[in-house]
Amino acid sequence: MKIFSANLKNLEELYTASLKKTLDMEQQLTKVLPTMIEKTTDPELRSGLQRHLSETEGHVQRVESMLMDLTGDNDTETCKVMSALATEGSDMLTDADNEQVCDVSIIAACQQVEHHEIAIYGTLRSWADLLGRTNDAAVLEQILEEEKNADRVLSMCSDKLNVEADMAA
Repeated sequence: MKIFSANLKNLEELYTASLKKTLDMEQQLTKVLPTMIEKTTDPELRSGLQRHLSETEGHVQRVESMLMDLTGDNDTETCKVMSALATEGSDMLTDADNEQVCDVSIIAACQQVEHHEIAIYGTLRSWADLLGRTNDAAVLEQILEEEKNADRVLSMCSDKLNVEADMAA
């Protein structure tokens, strides 16, 4: 499977292509999260997902700004990983037999996405540092911390909801 559509000659080209995929990833997530929010029955989980949707909308704006500064446009490349994670998450929700299993399925799907985002933003931040893009590195670090916090919130919710799902069986 080819990850990038172009022959990348240097780190800056790889960085740019990765930012384009990251923008698509965040845009896809803004379309997926509302369904997750609607389907969850746990108020704490719903609140955490709503907060993260707002953060994700901000991530879209910040990544667009970085791309505009770097390339003069904010074109995207399809993030196939996010597409696959969104499909997997949707399948998990469809397969859930009760509210408790639905809630933990939402957490599992969201944590898979968060872990991918943490990996992407950590990598992009390192590349921005190497490329001397200090403003980008600072923005990417901030987004990375927001992603880590979202993962922590999901983990705290799962501590309670996993037990409830187990008891519902």
